[in-house]
Amino acid sequence: MRAAVQHEIGQDKLEVLDDIEAVGFGPGKVRIRVRATGLCHSDLSAMSGVLPQPAPFVPGHEGAGEIVEVGEGVTHLKPGDRVVVCWLPACGVCPACKRGQSQLCLAGFMNAGTPNFRRPGQDVFGFAGTGTFTEEVVVDAGSAVPIPDDVPFDIAALIGCGVTTGLGAALNTADVTAGSSVAVIGCGGVGISAIQGARLKGAAEIVAVDPVASRREAALRFGATKAVSPDELPGAKQSVTGGEGFDYVFEVVGRSATARTAYENTRRGGTLVIVGAGAMDDFLQLNMFELFFDEKRILPSMYGGGDVLRSYERTIALWRAGRIDLESLITHRVPLSGINEALDQMRTGTALRTCIEI
Repeated sequence: MRAAVQHEIGQDKLEVLDDIEAVGFGPGKVRIRVRATGLCHSDLSAMSGVLPQPAPFVPGHEGAGEIVEVGEGVTHLKPGDRVVVCWLPACGVCPACKRGQSQLCLAGFMNAGTPNFRRPGQDVFGFAGTGTFTEEVVVDAGSAVPIPDDVPFDIAALIGCGVTTGLGAALNTADVTAGSSVAVIGCGGVGISAIQGARLKGAAEIVAVDPVASRREAALRFGATKAVSPDELPGAKQSVTGGEGFDYVFEVVGRSATARTAYENTRRGGTLVIVGAGAMDDFLQLNMFELFFDEKRILPSMYGGGDVLRSYERTIALWRAGRIDLESLITHRVPLSGINEALDQMRTGTALRTCIEI
């Protein structure tokens, strides 16, 4: 079967090969025929080495498809079922799950060190224990979440990561207050979803911050009340908040420099939400006096900061009711053979989300 493979960390191109086999099928596992997958910035981060990932590997973790085969002991799924791939499944029994913080369950991460694929003479890993830039993938049954028949595969794929992460940051982690002021730094697919979440919560002012003009224009269509370039953020802070700073600032880039900017634009007593996934050697510097004196809450948001399965259900309900727009998040579509075109669209910021149709 075909899959897009990165041979070494640091390469900026993927090679689409046709000699890949999905491996690991057995008890408790399912085989999924991938129909659509989104390109998330975390895939680029894994390719560049910002996020740890053994190579060679198949990127992709935002996918949807249908069940081809179920292993022994799998009773809640059957061949033909439509599913979204969950790259962070909850085991249900670890301390984090028992506390109701299933987004912190480490069971899914344990799968990242086991190869999902094989080609002649070589094991191949799947990013985040999945790897959806492929025609088929084998995952734990808990990573295959059933979806209703009326949810298209491309929409379901987005729910698998970017939309859940962005919406959840606003709805779960920040719990944005009605009438508040919000700034979102980084307005790709995740940032746009955070904007939609802030709008749902009733934020009065939502300022989108991004260096790419097309993304700023898109942010206004999705609910931002103002869109500015990073250089224009100080002026927006002054005009919107009188210079005090925003009630909530979402950092959706994953860099210490933008996190520091986000901190400085959060009002005293306000909330900074860290949504972007950054590198382990990129340190955010804060002094002890400002931490004490400013009393700003710093809230990291992992995968939307809430129960993933409930978040999926909530997102589908909001989409059905027309309260959020998911279709317009998909600005580009390419076949698997065009994966490197999709990577360029992500790097240049020309795409909010590119759907790879398989």
